[in-house]
Amino acid sequence: MDEQRPATPPARTDPSIDLLHQRTRQPLEVLFAPRSVAVVGASERPGSVGRTVLWNLISSPFGGTVYPVNPQRPNVLGIKAWPSLRALPEAVDLAVIVTPAKSVPAIIRECAEVGVKGAIIISAGFKETGPEGVKLEQEVLRIAQAANLRIIGPNCLGVMRPTGGFNATFAKGMARPGNVAFISQSGALLTSILDWSLRESVGFSAFVSVGSMLDVGWGDLIDFLADDPMTRSILLYMESIGDARAFLSAAREVALTKPIIVIKAGRTAQAAQAAASHTGTLAGSDEVLSAAFRRAGVLRVDSIEDLFHMAEVLARQPRPSGRRLTLLTNAGGPAVLATDALVSGGGELAVLSDATRAQLDAFLPPPWSHANPVDILGDADAERYAKALETTGADPNSDGLLVILTPQDMTESTKTADRLKGYAKLPGKPVLASWMGGSEVAAGERILNDAGIPTFGYPDTAARVFNYMWRYSDNIAGLYETPTLAEEPTGSGRDVARALVDEARAAGRTLLSEYESKRLLAAYGIPTVETWLATSEDEAVEKARTLGFPVVLKLHSLTVTHKTDVGGVRLDLRDEARVREAFRAIREALTERGLADAFDGVTVQPMVKLDGYELILGSSLDAQFGPVLLFGAGGTLVEVMQDRALGLPPLNTTLARRMMERTRIHHALKGVRGRAPVDLGALERLMVRFSQLVVEQPLIRELDINPLLVSAERIIALDARVVLHPPDVPAASLPKLAIEPYPHQYAKVLTLKNGEELLVRPIRPEDEPAMGRFHQALSEQTVFMRYAGMMKLSQRVAHERLARICFNDYAREMALVAERPSPDGKGGGEILAVGRLTRLRGTKDAEFAITVSDPAQRLGLGTELLRRLVDVGRDWGLRRIVADILTRNRGMQAVSKKLGFTLVEYEELAPDMVKAVKVLNG
Repeated sequence: MDEQRPATPPARTDPSIDLLHQRTRQPLEVLFAPRSVAVVGASERPGSVGRTVLWNLISSPFGGTVYPVNPQRPNVLGIKAWPSLRALPEAVDLAVIVTPAKSVPAIIRECAEVGVKGAIIISAGFKETGPEGVKLEQEVLRIAQAANLRIIGPNCLGVMRPTGGFNATFAKGMARPGNVAFISQSGALLTSILDWSLRESVGFSAFVSVGSMLDVGWGDLIDFLADDPMTRSILLYMESIGDARAFLSAAREVALTKPIIVIKAGRTAQAAQAAASHTGTLAGSDEVLSAAFRRAGVLRVDSIEDLFHMAEVLARQPRPSGRRLTLLTNAGGPAVLATDALVSGGGELAVLSDATRAQLDAFLPPPWSHANPVDILGDADAERYAKALETTGADPNSDGLLVILTPQDMTESTKTADRLKGYAKLPGKPVLASWMGGSEVAAGERILNDAGIPTFGYPDTAARVFNYMWRYSDNIAGLYETPTLAEEPTGSGRDVARALVDEARAAGRTLLSEYESKRLLAAYGIPTVETWLATSEDEAVEKARTLGFPVVLKLHSLTVTHKTDVGGVRLDLRDEARVREAFRAIREALTERGLADAFDGVTVQPMVKLDGYELILGSSLDAQFGPVLLFGAGGTLVEVMQDRALGLPPLNTTLARRMMERTRIHHALKGVRGRAPVDLGALERLMVRFSQLVVEQPLIRELDINPLLVSAERIIALDARVVLHPPDVPAASLPKLAIEPYPHQYAKVLTLKNGEELLVRPIRPEDEPAMGRFHQALSEQTVFMRYAGMMKLSQRVAHERLARICFNDYAREMALVAERPSPDGKGGGEILAVGRLTRLRGTKDAEFAITVSDPAQRLGLGTELLRRLVDVGRDWGLRRIVADILTRNRGMQAVSKKLGFTLVEYEELAPDMVKAVKVLNG
């Protein structure tokens, strides 16, 4: 037996040895598929929660043992009852608790003592009752976290797993098995949906009531359902976001493979207090939530009906690649209604190509509409419908089709449906149908639904659903669209910006002057208008002479927030006399308002006249998501125009462009009425640098550039406002970014055995072209060792695969690339190796993988990459790092052993594999 592969596990004399031989398990598995359950508070009393929960568990065939726990009774519902968890004959997987709130901490403590790993707390009476309830919750959480015990609830309906026959709820009955997981913060809504689903024969893979989410939240459940083979889509009814970062991190990873569809209650609620900046006023909390959903690839809908419509259509039809819909109808009125719904929701009517119109002319009656909507007239039979659908479905200008049928005297609704069912799977284009009517069209609807073509009673509903579909496609595409590489600020620029902030805070200030604000922007490569300080009339005149007339004078104050509001801006000053007059007027305006002490002088700037557009670029704080970015039409009427888009930092050029595209002014920036277009690429890169400023300077609370003047000739910040966190706010309590930023701290130089220096740094989305070249050059032997099998070149360099490799959520995946810099030093160097550390969902374990290009092997690259990944794992607080390695891959085994990994055989692994395990925190 090879000494690198021990035949038997070593003696287990301490916990770290046990960790070497443990399988990585999903902790939430005990909440959905327990082998044994204790019902604490089980009761015989009719109508009680304890009785219903126990009955649901014993009447459902989940295959486990159920123990009623009730110290007052010898048995419950004919089953032997136990006085406590300690008295049970075995340690159960799951405890379902239905006792009064005050008793729950003691029960959770008992769970921890006897090794229970999951609890569902159905009991109410916690934080919803006030401060005492909050204290109870915190005590429960403290005990549970110390014991690694996961909790759903409190104040919830429970958990139902129809595909496994598990029902730990007090709902009436069990849902049908299916492929949709439904998670709700409202137990009452859950029971209503259950009743509706039984009537409509809708099935579920999981039914979860999360209650107040003391422990298990949205992110945990999304991670669990991501690995569930029975779940194809995830529906959420959300009242509060909870841990925003955990939700976004999980959703961004899962949404690409399983649709996540959410309805959020309370969208009209206002933020508790709007920030005192333009950005803060414009960025309402619900609008921020919508921006967060887009960033995570989550689809937000407006009604319960749409929630289930989208689960159905996304499971049965392909996502459209765009927003252009073709309408095929036998009546004009319904098509007009569908068109209104489509266009008002942001969709577009597809423009029929000349070839498509010619083909339709060949077989449609002369009075057909000759445009989209394609009206094939009221006497259309099944064959006419089929030929029209086949023809329009092949039109490259169309992204999807909606077939509308109204039951006219000569209409063959059932026969038409039977004829169209063969078109249920058009490549890359969804097909929807609206069979309008009642009993007369019911048979046709069943045929279409059975074939996989979703049907809707009204065409405007179908058009609205199509709008949701293309928005979902757009959200997903935004996650993995390769951006261009933006220039990064140098380390010296970051240092200049930090020094400006620190100096102001040391002086006890929370507001940067305009002069300081522009220096801050300049440190991040954001062009600003030349600005000079003047504390007297004579000095103002001198600066104006130096700059050249005309000039602008603005109030320089360390305390006044908005200069325009106090008469602190004077424009187009064409001579010295007007400069003196403006200086006095600004000072007097403050004095009249009782703000004489706020006058610290003026700034003198050249009068910039450009035939361009005034924009606003800003950042403010959201209570849930931390810093939020704003882009839109700016100037003095910014609040009136209300033309803006929100996004979460950090940005790349793709995300910046998508923010711009959601505004009306974006159309003007592309050039209208003879105006030359703005350099949108330069504007994207400026937005990326602005985003970096926000990410890297967390002591900034609010930041506005207004106006940011843009034209075909230049982009320049004319004014800026920066508000800092108060000096007494500790750095540890500052709001965190909702999305983990680029981890610059892991970028370090590496010297190879041959003396060559490489840069090892975290991967970026912009690395996709270089990663394509890297994978293209790998030998078949290297590919086989890395992936334990062969992979075609076309698969290795496919955009979808490379995008997922390069787009890392740095909170759960870290890929380090070893890069040989390009000769010109401008980026786009050659990647020689990649090391990846990926968290295993829902656990404190992670898996590593290393790939080294053939010419760079045996130079120490693999060892150094793994060493650095272990350091990342320690920073993450991991329990273990593991990897499955081919027995033939002696090189990777040797590297692993060199860095303290133990090679372990597992029965469940293939005979040609070993598992490398390193325990970091037992």
